[in-house]
Amino acid sequence: MAEWRLFGGWSAEALRDRMNTLAARRRNFDAGEEEMTGDRGWQHYHSEAVISAGADADSRFARAKTALANYQFSDPAIVMAHFDPASPLQSRRLLLEIKIWGLRYLCPTIVSVVRDEASVFGFRYDTLEGHIERGAEWFLLTRASNGDITFRIEARWMQGEFPNWWSRLGFILLADHYQRRWHRHAHQRMSLLSYNGSPERPPRDAAGLTHQGVNVTFTYHTKRKRLI
Repeated sequence: MAEWRLFGGWSAEALRDRMNTLAARRRNFDAGEEEMTGDRGWQHYHSEAVISAGADADSRFARAKTALANYQFSDPAIVMAHFDPASPLQSRRLLLEIKIWGLRYLCPTIVSVVRDEASVFGFRYDTLEGHIERGAEWFLLTRASNGDITFRIEARWMQGEFPNWWSRLGFILLADHYQRRWHRHAHQRMSLLSYNGSPERPPRDAAGLTHQGVNVTFTYHTKRKRLI
């Protein structure tokens, strides 16, 4: 089951020790992607946003690809990824440190598929034994012929292994809120990263103005469609 702590994280040495154990962990689900449907108990949703539009698409796409491969789009106040950057993206193992109300959970994943094409780049990770969820998540960048770059996050999941009953209850009550918040931040950060290579420096237009925010659609394939 997931390792957890209250109000404090893990040292670099402790994280390295835990990373060394991931090679022996297996996926905590057996279903294929086509089997992960609502009538079989799986949640399925995606969020999507145009993170860059206009000129300089090649440079922005390159910066976004680097940010995606390094998991920089994730808001570290909600989910921080720990991994060995020297490992290839394909089959890379990541420890995701999920942070909710002072609680921290270490959740292992593995990159199972990588897409690297002229106008599409991204990867899918699968959850491993010890994750509080079971399932798979895609992160894809797509560059259109007009230069627009779209970022899409698509997840299929169900509840996994919780260390105690109150963690499971908290997940049921808070997961929807934190998921939408994380998705909003992920698209905003990816937009800034594609323009500047940094989530902290907003781009300026020709008049010197900054226009914050991107329009994010959140689609529940098993429930509803909404804007976030």
